[in-house]
Amino acid sequence: MIETARVGDADLDELLPLVRAYCDFYDVAPTDAALLAVSCALIADPDREGIQLIARDGAEAVGFATVYWSWSTLTAARIGIMYDLYVAPAVRGRGVADALIAVCVDECRRHGANELTWQTAKDNARARRVYERLGALRSEWVDYSLGVQRDDAPRP
Repeated sequence: MIETARVGDADLDELLPLVRAYCDFYDVAPTDAALLAVSCALIADPDREGIQLIARDGAEAVGFATVYWSWSTLTAARIGIMYDLYVAPAVRGRGVADALIAVCVDECRRHGANELTWQTAKDNARARRVYERLGALRSEWVDYSLGVQRDDAPRP
């Protein structure tokens, strides 16, 4: 039976290997300290910042999701952005992603958000099948980003 809960301080040791595996999947390498800082910020202020959820199969942590709170001018309403969703390879196909997404939707409802949005890589066919099976609608937006160097960051 898959159980989900909001991440708290006591969950960080179990959460970190899942977050590290997620980063490895996307071939990025933030430090453990930086990853834990994100989780701690969410634990400290879930109403303003967002939440992380952890999924367990029995006593084993097998997945996580992160939802950040934002606003949509186009709908004039609060939204939740599911920035991360990860399920350990050994338990994929067993409903972990479905359970995490369902709780993300519930958390959005509790927070007054009218929509849960997210993105995935174009080549992540397995995830796309899950999302489409759950009835999620695919957007036609094109993503862009600009790197922003903080003023206090070391300069090369």
